[in-house]
Amino acid sequence: MPSHKLFNDVTLTRKLISIGTSLQDSLQDIKSDYTAYEDIVFGKVKEGFLFASSRPLITTGAVLGVGFLGLKKTRQFLYYKSLRLFVSEEALLSRADAKVKELRQTVDILKFESQKLEQRAMKAEEDLIRGRTKLRQAGKQIQSVINSAYKIERQAGGLKDVLRELPSREASRFRTQVTNLAKEAKKERSALSKEVTKISNHGISV
Repeated sequence: MPSHKLFNDVTLTRKLISIGTSLQDSLQDIKSDYTAYEDIVFGKVKEGFLFASSRPLITTGAVLGVGFLGLKKTRQFLYYKSLRLFVSEEALLSRADAKVKELRQTVDILKFESQKLEQRAMKAEEDLIRGRTKLRQAGKQIQSVINSAYKIERQAGGLKDVLRELPSREASRFRTQVTNLAKEAKKERSALSKEVTKISNHGISV
């Protein structure tokens, strides 16, 4: 893989990690704010019941009240009803709007990066298909040359039989040339056969 592509992949990975971290931080902020306000409201109301429990006549009612407040839905109901005692509605709406915009921006960035990755994957797949097609075509051409090399070797063998009809001196000179040509053809055939094997090892039939 080229170095610039590797650099782009690392940069993209870091961006996605940063996006995920930002999204988690935003959600954690909202959760922390909710917990803090809820604890404040619950604590104030609970203090009132505990104070009332010091009066013998209302001890039973105080205990039941504290237990009632311990229910999750009850606490959430009191939280939303009493939250305006501590924070104005406009401030809450403004903060919620800011958080929503921040999350929307983060999601938009994530979608943009996802589209880039999808396009890159599609291009890589297309390149792979084109590459396999080119390898298959090259393999067939190589196989054709290998067949030609076989023919040259056979022709060289037949030519040696013809040379036997010539005088020994002339036959010897031509026989050496024919033998060398046959060796060269065999050497090329062997090298090309290795290339065909490499192509086949990639799962491409030739």
